[in-house]
Amino acid sequence: MKSDEAVCYDPEEPELSSLNGKLISGERDNRVVEMVSTIDMQGHRTISNFAVNAEHRTLTDRFFRGNKAAAGNNVNILADGDKKREHGSAAISGPLLSGIAYCFSSCTMILLNKVVLSGYNFNAGISLMFYQNLIACLVVAILSLCRAVSVERLNWKLTKVWVPVNVIFVGMLVSGMYSLKFINIAMVTILKNVTNIITAVGEWYIFRKRQNQKVWIAMFMMIISAVSGGITDLQFNPKGYTWQIMNCVLTAMYSLTLRQVMDKAKQLTRSGSLNEISMVLLNNLLSLPFAMLLIFLFEEWKYVINAEVIQLPMFWVAATASGLLGLAISFTSMWFLHQTGPTTYSLVGSLNKIPISVAGVVLFNVPLTLPNMFSITFGLFAGIFFARAKLS
Repeated sequence: MKSDEAVCYDPEEPELSSLNGKLISGERDNRVVEMVSTIDMQGHRTISNFAVNAEHRTLTDRFFRGNKAAAGNNVNILADGDKKREHGSAAISGPLLSGIAYCFSSCTMILLNKVVLSGYNFNAGISLMFYQNLIACLVVAILSLCRAVSVERLNWKLTKVWVPVNVIFVGMLVSGMYSLKFINIAMVTILKNVTNIITAVGEWYIFRKRQNQKVWIAMFMMIISAVSGGITDLQFNPKGYTWQIMNCVLTAMYSLTLRQVMDKAKQLTRSGSLNEISMVLLNNLLSLPFAMLLIFLFEEWKYVINAEVIQLPMFWVAATASGLLGLAISFTSMWFLHQTGPTTYSLVGSLNKIPISVAGVVLFNVPLTLPNMFSITFGLFAGIFFARAKLS
């Protein structure tokens, strides 16, 4: 899910810097005044030297008034320099840290899901989704109780409006789990570009939104890379590719439906808005009963009870970490979008596919041929070109 808002910048820092500058300047002024007073007191020690001391006091006062003004100017210059350095460091560190956090959480979550599903050969993707969504609900609830985040109160009208979107959301997560189990990460990344094509066509058909020529060229490049990548894939799995096609369709449907439902949902909340955290809680909370229904419908619970892998502590560590990282993506994406903007956010999201694909190939020893490697590389750059074209 993409984010809309985050609050990470602390506006009090420059004020503190300015205040510190004023305090330093004030302290130096007080010291100068004390020195002048001391010299003035020394001038009153003898009456016979009153005239001479008066003349000295006049010269001294002029001297220290000049030094006091110079000291004040120097302090102001230093304070201004400190404020500029603070502003410059904040302008660099904010986007950099948020970008690193966003890329790390998204990359690590995909790799951990692959480890749980393929590394541990866990054949219960719905149960894994249920566990991850349950973790997300508990974390958001705890943060809300601690008043670290604000969450809209759920009501029946809002729930009824959101259910159709949540059904698509559950299907999107389940299909994504199973496609990741049967296909290597690099090919999953390339095939996900098909989602952009379906979404663009849906925008044209539903919202009558026209795309420029560069977007259509980028989508044509994506189709070529997806087809050539599938043909040259040495680990081609029909079941995995079917799940991935379903995932692309459901993801596009989720994106298009969410736009229509959001306006209705905002009218049913007390504040008249629905922030990212509230959507995270709403989606994950409503997905739990649907996930339980699917678990019993496909009798997945029998497999989970008898699976030996659930007795391994590291399996639970990986599954729990992937659930926490899934929630972290929502927070870091909000932070990064607020620190940069839609253009940088979109481009970094496209560029982030490159390290994910490379890490997936290296860590899981995926066999590659030269044509397949070229198809993957071509698809990655097609995704970047698509992001640039959409923003032009």
